[in-house]
Amino acid sequence: MIDCLGKPIFYENIMKNYEKNCAYIDGANLHKGIYSLGWKLDYLRFRIWLKEKYFVDRAYIFIGFIAEYKNLYNFLEKVGFILVFKEAVQCNDGTTKGNCDADLVLCAVKGFYENAYEKAIIISSDGDYASLVKFLLSKEKLKILLSPYKRCSILLKKTNAPIAYLSNKKDDICYNCQK
Repeated sequence: MIDCLGKPIFYENIMKNYEKNCAYIDGANLHKGIYSLGWKLDYLRFRIWLKEKYFVDRAYIFIGFIAEYKNLYNFLEKVGFILVFKEAVQCNDGTTKGNCDADLVLCAVKGFYENAYEKAIIISSDGDYASLVKFLLSKEKLKILLSPYKRCSILLKKTNAPIAYLSNKKDDICYNCQK
């Protein structure tokens, strides 16, 4: 490869700022957080944004499996997400719950011990992840916590982790946003 001055560009120079990071996404929390803003998440743009902004090599979405959303799941895989399903259960109030928190934590910790990433990005506002965030901070393996809601759990804030709010990223990650 040659630059505009005719000098060779070496692969090492191109990749010197590249990190091999993983995103661990609480799918329900992401969806509900973006929905609460009145937006529709553009998952393709979101995946590209994660790659370009945070050097996310692999992006895992933890989600309850509901058969009627099979086309969505196929699309998410097509644009580069790795889906980790949990059996969804019907609650007494008629809602469906996937309850993927433990699976996300286990996968992120396993990835740490297997050296699967340089840094982890956690995407959730749920205080249940505070212990995971503290663990990753203690190992210097947390890149950032991305909160889908305008407000994030106080338990996550108390960790002193770097937090960015997706509510400030409308132009980067969604389409047809009216707010």
